[in-house]
Amino acid sequence: MAKPKIKFVPATLHVKTGDTVFVISGKDKGKTGKVLKVFPKKGKVIVEGVNIVTKHVKPTPMNPQGGVVTKPAALFSSKVMLFDEKAGKPTKVGYKFVDGKKVRYSKVSGEVL
Repeated sequence: MAKPKIKFVPATLHVKTGDTVFVISGKDKGKTGKVLKVFPKKGKVIVEGVNIVTKHVKPTPMNPQGGVVTKPAALFSSKVMLFDEKAGKPTKVGYKFVDGKKVRYSKVSGEVL
């Protein structure tokens, strides 16, 4: 049997679709962007404007032109941190109960997200 490609997948992800995140490692280190899509089973996220790849597309009836298309690719969720816009820097995510509901909050500013 072949080895699995993914070594570790977290049980839950610390980011959700629509969050603004900061890339902490890789070729796009230091960039910020909005999370477009989350893949919890793979532990990956797609971030707007980060990890852009070029893909050669064959002409099809839907796309008769074909050609080279650029689009964002997925990256591991461990490479991104939530970006706290009020504090202006990346932050860890904390969880606490407010009025009987579990909410996420910024460890830097203490604000509920």
